Amino acid sequence: MFLKHSQIAPSIVSRLLQAAEAAARAIPPAFPLDATVAVNPFLGQTGEDLAQASARLARVAGVRLTQPRTELVAKVLRGEITDDDLAAALIASPAAVKPRDLAWLKARMHSPVAEPQALPTVAELAADATGIDWPAVITRSFGLWAGGFFDRGQALWTPRPGHGAFAAWREWATHDLTPEIAGLTGFSAHVAEAPDTSERALLRAAERLGLPPEAAETAFHRLLVDLGGWPMHARWLLWQAELKGETETTLTDLLAIRLIWEEALLAHIPQIADAWQAAVAAHAAPVFATADDALDAVLQDAAERAHQRRLASLLSGPIQRTGRARLQAAFCIDVRSEVLRRALEAQDEAVETLGFAGFFGLPLAHRPEGTDEIQAHLPALLVPKLTSTSHKDHDQETANRIRARAARAWGRFRQAAVSSFAFVEAAGPMYGGKLIRDALGLGNAGFASGPLPRIEGGLTAAQKAQTAAAVLRAMSLTRDYARLVLLIGHGAQLTNNPHESAYHCGACCGQTGEVSSRLLAALLNDPETRAGLADQGIELPEDTLFVAGLHDTVTDRVVLYHDNTAPGHAADVKQAHAWLEAAARLARAERAQRLPGATAEGLAKRARDWAEVRPEWGLAGCAAFIAAPRSVTAGRNLQGRAFLHSYDWGMDKGFATLELILTAPVVVASWISLQYYGSTVAPRLFGGGNKLIHNVVGGIGVVEGNGGLLRPGLPLQSVHDGERPAHEALRLSVMIEAPVEPITEILRRHDAVRQLFDNGWLHLFALQDGRVTARYQRGLRWEAGSLATGLQVD
Repeated sequence: MFLKHSQIAPSIVSRLLQAAEAAARAIPPAFPLDATVAVNPFLGQTGEDLAQASARLARVAGVRLTQPRTELVAKVLRGEITDDDLAAALIASPAAVKPRDLAWLKARMHSPVAEPQALPTVAELAADATGIDWPAVITRSFGLWAGGFFDRGQALWTPRPGHGAFAAWREWATHDLTPEIAGLTGFSAHVAEAPDTSERALLRAAERLGLPPEAAETAFHRLLVDLGGWPMHARWLLWQAELKGETETTLTDLLAIRLIWEEALLAHIPQIADAWQAAVAAHAAPVFATADDALDAVLQDAAERAHQRRLASLLSGPIQRTGRARLQAAFCIDVRSEVLRRALEAQDEAVETLGFAGFFGLPLAHRPEGTDEIQAHLPALLVPKLTSTSHKDHDQETANRIRARAARAWGRFRQAAVSSFAFVEAAGPMYGGKLIRDALGLGNAGFASGPLPRIEGGLTAAQKAQTAAAVLRAMSLTRDYARLVLLIGHGAQLTNNPHESAYHCGACCGQTGEVSSRLLAALLNDPETRAGLADQGIELPEDTLFVAGLHDTVTDRVVLYHDNTAPGHAADVKQAHAWLEAAARLARAERAQRLPGATAEGLAKRARDWAEVRPEWGLAGCAAFIAAPRSVTAGRNLQGRAFLHSYDWGMDKGFATLELILTAPVVVASWISLQYYGSTVAPRLFGGGNKLIHNVVGGIGVVEGNGGLLRPGLPLQSVHDGERPAHEALRLSVMIEAPVEPITEILRRHDAVRQLFDNGWLHLFALQDGRVTARYQRGLRWEAGSLATGLQVD
């Protein structure tokens, strides 16, 4: 029987449920494999500074949130981090227990620091007492259930489909003999007697475990962390529901499941009661940063200031261009495009590039050819407002659907338990040729172009003009048009890589940018659009043609889509092809130097090699976001480490575009930066593990080996070259060429964005004429001067 309400005071019930909600909100979402986007793993900690968050995650996960102290100290000894960097970071630190002065900091930084240890769970205490690895038993049993329950079409059978997670698990667990075989006698009966809802189960477990409300939040957080990426997937389900104005209870269900294990183990092994109560007392203590947390946070900040100094030295002022550009190419702000943009501009002084988020301002939900499945083609923060499709006419679409369904049926037959062994013998010879081609890296090269997408239902002439004008203003592309303007999205050609969508366009929710770029080019070439743009205050020259393209970030080849016939631009397009190919050769030569064992000529083969674990580095190395006219960064070698967003504040009346940049692209870039950061400094918690032993589970993620915990984040091979990290873990430095007053007002209106800067998860600088003039300080204050030394201005 569940406890009567009289046995737990209503105020205690309320506080326990609030603690469960807070623990759930401390978990970041993990997107499924078919639409993997980078997620800020510290999403639940952005209300705290780095030292405080490090103390919290040390308690619940046993991780530290900075680069290793030895590596940071080595940078000091090499002179990469100067005394000025250390002093400035020390002054800026909000920690109450930070080093008292620079001399004390430099003396203390050489002291060894112990690895943090998470507070123990009942399962860990039980393992110590009995010699039975109860955490491993839970991981195995829970992972087996979760892989079936969350399945998205990979499994042929799932436990209790169509029911909530808690009810489905209870039915499963009453028949799972694993715990009893391991020695937990009566576990099935214990589950059967559990309350019928997750909230009631949670409250009963808290009472039996002796968890007071003040200890519950970090205790609950600790148990969710113990389940690896599964709660993160549940957090994604909640994220999706909230985008629709709904709610979702799976995350609470998972916490209740884990609590039932805890109360069963405590009842079975009573001799650990005192040790458990000591852990509860530790959970009840407030979370405060230690002296080591504060010291490491200062060293981390100093490393970031050192990078900011080097970056600012490159931004020595704008380069002036004269005359009309022959070619303008708008690329996604993805850091990989910086290398190709620089190489393209080097081909001719009349080539100009721009940067804009790769969904090109079109908030799309897209239906690909041959299916009614809806794909989001916009940042995960936004809700689609338009639906597009690549469906052809009825007869062709029917044939496409039949082919797609046949392929899915064939795939299910290959995976079926009853046919798996027979399939190898029966179908093996037919696959011989394909296996040989794939093994030799001779498979298909490049992206297959789909049919031209279109907006379902169409747009009126007024809607076309309004949409086009909004996009062009957001791109700061409202004048001085070239004859040929390329709109280039991006994707990554990969083979046998479950994380393929993570290499595609984050602004397109893990899809390529093909659909968005082709739709925008068609919109801007539409006569109705052009006729209406004049009323929007934008004059497009009659001889300006927009052409869509797709940048393969593995090979640096760019495909141009000839959706609009324009014989008068044939020579321009031919010249663009030549420039793009020459630029690709330069980009490949530069990027190959970073990849282990790569050559510029061999990058295409890496894209087709099904055994290649590092086809490219993705966004590893990302460290800066610069929103300014291209003249500020043109000609500067930013080493593929900066998101470059075109922005001219002088053309931004009312600063609506500035507000959009700060609240959307900057936030998305912060998610990317912090995912790489988290996967590098805390790979056990936030990393995706080793690609060599990955297995896809449920179509939603990967596990290492044949079961267990879902692994979120980036695989080891995405951030490490085998000897050292390939990604330097630095929080993103955001540099915006605009007056500080409108930036301040925008931050004042958007608390969530301001929080990122106030608590140091992002750094913010104002530029003027291409030079750093002020650094943002918490509390809507600024420091004026070159990289923030000197005068404060409010």
